[in-house]
Amino acid sequence: MMGVSLASVIPLPYSLQPDPVQLFTLPNGLQVVHQYLPGTPVVVTDVWVKAGAIAEPTEWEGMAHFLEHMIFKGSHQVCPGEFDQIVETCGGLSNAATSYDYAHFYLSTTGDRLPETLPYLSDILRNATIPDAEFIRERQVVLEEISISQDDPDWLAFQALSRLLYENHPYGRSILGNAEQLCGYTPNQMRCFHRTHYQPQNLIISMVGNIQVAQALDLIQSNFSDFQVPSECPPFEVEAEPPLIEIRRNEIQVPNVEMARLIFGWLGTGVEQFNDAVGLDLLSVILAGTTSAWLVQELREKRQWVLDINSGFSLQRDSSLFTIQAWLDPEYLDDVEQVIGDRLADLQTQCVTEAELRRAKRMLCNEHIFSTESASQLAGLYGYYQTLGNLDYAHHYPQMVEAFTIESLQRLVRQYLSPEHYGIVTLTGT
Repeated sequence: MMGVSLASVIPLPYSLQPDPVQLFTLPNGLQVVHQYLPGTPVVVTDVWVKAGAIAEPTEWEGMAHFLEHMIFKGSHQVCPGEFDQIVETCGGLSNAATSYDYAHFYLSTTGDRLPETLPYLSDILRNATIPDAEFIRERQVVLEEISISQDDPDWLAFQALSRLLYENHPYGRSILGNAEQLCGYTPNQMRCFHRTHYQPQNLIISMVGNIQVAQALDLIQSNFSDFQVPSECPPFEVEAEPPLIEIRRNEIQVPNVEMARLIFGWLGTGVEQFNDAVGLDLLSVILAGTTSAWLVQELREKRQWVLDINSGFSLQRDSSLFTIQAWLDPEYLDDVEQVIGDRLADLQTQCVTEAELRRAKRMLCNEHIFSTESASQLAGLYGYYQTLGNLDYAHHYPQMVEAFTIESLQRLVRQYLSPEHYGIVTLTGT
């Protein structure tokens, strides 16, 4: 543990874990989140990289997701497919995902197998060679993903909404990228992106399970000490998205769709105003997050204008997204839009009842408890919050939920969920 900076020791509010979660910073800038769980035989290592779609130059859209694929094509020491074979042989699991704010790579093994498997994960992350032939082959896989997504009406509606709301910010792009652009990318461009962003100061390793802190830090320091010489991507700036001051609308028609889609969107706070984000989570539950929610009761149960309706809040580093989405017959599109606008206007002046607020709080707090039941859930929770900006949120979320009042929720409605400023996409069949 020599040379390691102990940044914080955070006791979690529940007694499910015998040891506190700890945050360390290694000499090279890499951050480690650790929690010892002696009651499980498993150790989960979740490596988070601050290199999602937000890190892509405009002309390299989709590079972060494509690179996620290519990481598993190996290094000079690890052949394509060898990492997966080693993990499978050891009875472990591995996976990866890319979002706007991050990419992360997941490894779950028994504690005694971690010294055998972690060096392979480390090597492909730090020293990915991105072979030319594998690059060409894997590009076809990504192009097929893009093609399949174009047949998904929900995906098409969401991407159209993102483009409406984020006119300047990379959040308006598709994480999968653009097929035409993708065909023009070269392995050298991807190597440049990798060597720019897969550096220690951009990495958070969340290690949770049956491994004590000294062994965990020794393993991480011995396997994540040497990185490639940094490169530099083409320069670009991420522009802040200005507030909505209008209704932005897009109507899409696609073949072979019988059930219409209606999706509203509002820009919310970024992670720096996390308390507001928690309140928007609560509002999403109250509006259409349960069977007893306002819009579900009125539009689905009573009027039967929609087959289903839900709402959600997606926390992002910069400008988060609040959505309401409905599936319905096309004849009810105008009526449903009108009712949703009316209920948002009502919510600015009419009180949510204490019973509704208690129900929403209980649901969110229970969901948070359920998200701390396993080593893999905890590793993901810690890595996610530390990557966005603050590990403390994993601890404080339930208390922040409980602190909300009816009046503080109404303030958030007036600030973020205007019935006069939003984006809306309708998708119908041709």
